[in-house]
Amino acid sequence: MRILHTADWHLNDRLGRIDRTDDLRKGVERVAAHCREQKVDVLVVAGDLFSELARPDALRETIRHWQDVFADFLNGGGTILTLTGNHDNENFCQTLRHAMTLAAPAGRHPGERVPPGRLYLAAEPTFLRLRDRTDTFDVQFVLMPFPTPTRYLKGEGGQKYGSPDEKNRLLTEAFNVALKDIRKHPKFDTKAPAVLAAHITVFGSEIGASLFRLSEQEDIVVQGEQFHEQYDYVALGHIHKPQFLAYPHVRYSGSIERLDLGEQHNALGAVLFEIGPKGREGQPVVLPLGGTPIYEITIADPTEAIPRLRAEYPDAHNDLVNLHIHYTAGEHNLEEVLRDLEQIFPRWYARDWKETGALGPSLAGEADRTKSFAETVREFLNTELMNHMDGDRDALLAIADELIKDCE
Repeated sequence: MRILHTADWHLNDRLGRIDRTDDLRKGVERVAAHCREQKVDVLVVAGDLFSELARPDALRETIRHWQDVFADFLNGGGTILTLTGNHDNENFCQTLRHAMTLAAPAGRHPGERVPPGRLYLAAEPTFLRLRDRTDTFDVQFVLMPFPTPTRYLKGEGGQKYGSPDEKNRLLTEAFNVALKDIRKHPKFDTKAPAVLAAHITVFGSEIGASLFRLSEQEDIVVQGEQFHEQYDYVALGHIHKPQFLAYPHVRYSGSIERLDLGEQHNALGAVLFEIGPKGREGQPVVLPLGGTPIYEITIADPTEAIPRLRAEYPDAHNDLVNLHIHYTAGEHNLEEVLRDLEQIFPRWYARDWKETGALGPSLAGEADRTKSFAETVREFLNTELMNHMDGDRDALLAIADELIKDCE
């Protein structure tokens, strides 16, 4: 059984003013291409399929994109195993899971052998089996979503805690208990091939520059010291920095795209491994996924920097850039500087500027007596709204014009 491990898709995410939908869909298409080219039997997505920023209409279009991209894979007998992460909307994922189960009932009982050619979504601890293509042996899959009170702390009493630390302790205990209960289940065979997929922080992992919208105080950390002995492969999600934990078969695949500046140096990939009747065969192989460059640039002198940047970054139209701009009033026209930089880096996702003259800008200073009240207000708003999206800026300026007319 050839299995491809990915995680942290975060579909429909945003970075600043930039909608990442197209970038992330390209990542999904690269994953699908690997499934096709490598003759993959099972695709594992270890949590965070969707962004918490996704709107309902965007989620609908994303699922439609899945149908288009993975239709051949599923029709050919491929299986997709997914589980929920900390960014996945619990209500939406539960509704989606119930709808899929209603349409094609399967996997309702722990340890059940499920049919191939389908997508399965685990919104709670799940144990299922898949038969290999030659109908020779089963592979056991244990799917462990990110620990939340709704998913892991059953009953009203279990969801009472006095502090964040107590909540994390209870969730860690509940995660470990759920995992032990699965391994004690009568249908779980400790001698048969088994794969664990989990969206969790395992002790000893390197978080990297960013935990991606989750502080260390909010995170749940499990020990996992026996994972390498208990499972033929451990497919982890949640930490976006690709890595293995002491053993090559216990690893984070990383995300399928760079999602913020802290991930600018991450090498994106999916992990291919193979399970035979006696367990893992060979070593996992990382397949590259490409990705969008993300970086930041500081402009100390726009007069010198803009021509140089135009020459150094001729193909930066798809790059995601954070711009830090220093300019001197009277020497540089800020609007022109921003316009020139936008031509070079049209997908800037954040920018800030600072006036470096001796006196610096002063919004409370004496107004220009040659300008009318309306001109002064419009100039101020144009400057303050430069970082906003065009539609929002135009709408606010239109409201301001109406108010100015009323004042006049």
